[in-house]
Amino acid sequence: MARNYQAQCLWQVERAGQSDLARYGLRTLSPAMAPMPVPQPNILISINASWNIVNFRRGLVAGLQEAGFRVSAIAPPDSFTAAVRELGVDFHPIEMDKQGTSPARDLALYLRYRALLGRLRPDVFLGYTIKPNIYGSLAAHAHGIPVINNVAGLGVTFMRPGALNRLVRTMYKTALRRSHHVFFQNPDDRAIFTGAGIVPERKTSLLPGSGIDLGRFAPGAERRAQGRSFTFLLVSRLLWAKGVGEYVAAAERLRARSPGLRFQIAGILEPGRSGAVPAAELQRWQEQGTIEYLGALTDVRPAMIDADCVVLPSYYPEGTPRSLLEAAAMGKPLITCDVPGCREIVHDGANGFLCRPRDVNDLISAIERIVALEPDALARMGENSRNEAEQRFDEQIVVRRYIAAVDAALGTRSRR
Repeated sequence: MARNYQAQCLWQVERAGQSDLARYGLRTLSPAMAPMPVPQPNILISINASWNIVNFRRGLVAGLQEAGFRVSAIAPPDSFTAAVRELGVDFHPIEMDKQGTSPARDLALYLRYRALLGRLRPDVFLGYTIKPNIYGSLAAHAHGIPVINNVAGLGVTFMRPGALNRLVRTMYKTALRRSHHVFFQNPDDRAIFTGAGIVPERKTSLLPGSGIDLGRFAPGAERRAQGRSFTFLLVSRLLWAKGVGEYVAAAERLRARSPGLRFQIAGILEPGRSGAVPAAELQRWQEQGTIEYLGALTDVRPAMIDADCVVLPSYYPEGTPRSLLEAAAMGKPLITCDVPGCREIVHDGANGFLCRPRDVNDLISAIERIVALEPDALARMGENSRNEAEQRFDEQIVVRRYIAAVDAALGTRSRR
């Protein structure tokens, strides 16, 4: 012990420079006496899709790496897996039935998590989305690994009454009760979890969504050209609960009166998923000229620059919708529903308009109010959106909060 302590002291002196060594009459350390480097703590992210890491957690990954952590990931492989590895992340694939409710498959998922985490032994487990948050957290707790969860919206299953709802709440309570910290993305979701006794309030706090890279998502230099067709854009997974049907119904009625208006949709089709828009329905809308489908864009910025207003009439139990954060950062007026998660971004009359969920008439009214604005008033709305993004939704806020939570979790583990 004394020899190791002496070597550490000599090493620190040598770092100060050769002149200091001579002053104290010390000789240069041999390489054999230098202390072994301290391994980087391994922070493991688990989520239900590789694309989610690339599109929503890229800044967090970079922030953790810059803070001196090694980052690993467990997720189902997809076309974005190679991009995850390009971020410097040690990727480990896992088979996951993301929407299924089979107890046998969920038990198998838990066992896969338990085996993987037993082999990898990360220092902290970061869980996102329902199944990693439940089964990944349970497996991490079994190995004594500190857990930090992120509840980014409750999802349809959690909100539907019935036996499945009760089961999900019980599973969440079992999984989260030993977590070090649980982040929520809006106060409504936090109140539901803490009010139901699923997680103690002292273990929770709010994040501004996943945050937004204000440098990457920035307003375009040009202003709207006079006489150009007024363009609306919806960016979302193509689910009915995202308000896609209401958006298309509003487009049909508005274009009947004002054929010059353009309504675009960008997003991923999810065939086979409950509540997904069928591909045939999307094709029919295009053939009728109601909407323009831009596809599943890998980069939404060019489409958002071209749009005059971004619309998300969602009644899905959102955390904080990413598309609204991106549009706000790019200085766009917004239209969304007055529901948890969405109303945290849009201030009615300031940077856009709120409408009632599932109400096509109210959505049409909001769209007509946007179209009727003078160019300067429309530009001010966009500026207000950008200011909101800068003040409340900067990605660096999220990164700093995570690093603080990870540091605290590591301290907890060392005391154990």
